[in-house]
Amino acid sequence: MDAALDLIAERGEKGLTLRELTDAAEANVAAVSYHFGSLGSLCEAAIEDALEGYLDAQHEAVRALAPDSTLEELAAAFARPMMRALGSGGRDLAVMRLVARSGIDPPRGWSRFGPRFDQIRTDCRRVLKANLPNVQDKELDFRTRAVAGMLNWLVLAPIGQELRNPSPKQLERVLVPVLAGAFRG
Repeated sequence: MDAALDLIAERGEKGLTLRELTDAAEANVAAVSYHFGSLGSLCEAAIEDALEGYLDAQHEAVRALAPDSTLEELAAAFARPMMRALGSGGRDLAVMRLVARSGIDPPRGWSRFGPRFDQIRTDCRRVLKANLPNVQDKELDFRTRAVAGMLNWLVLAPIGQELRNPSPKQLERVLVPVLAGAFRG
């Protein structure tokens, strides 16, 4: 799966052949067929694995916040995995772009991530409610989804070029106020 993710990040799924993948992974074609059924299924599994890693990091950062954290602290925690990828560039950024694309164009089986997204929204809502007590839960969840969409767009859109490879402090200085503003509404 690591070899698949590296090659997909480098060239995209359409530019990948089963032979290239098995050569890179030092595996045989039969192993891919046995474990995944097809090259497409292996690619989906690799992207989903990357998405799970992203969600784990995001959930951990948001869950660690105290309920009385500021919206800026929430924005920084929520965006931390994306900011790390933007700051480091290379493979990390390429993988994050795959994750962002899956957020915009969800793969089959996306619904299995529903409980994970729900938990992250619940953790965000805990901080949002302390800062915005008069805003309904449904609106707070919408704002959280909007911030996630902004992050996906930023990593994929041409404007995202401006955000690549700066220091973590520079990224935080630029992104956190924008994201906190979206949370604030």
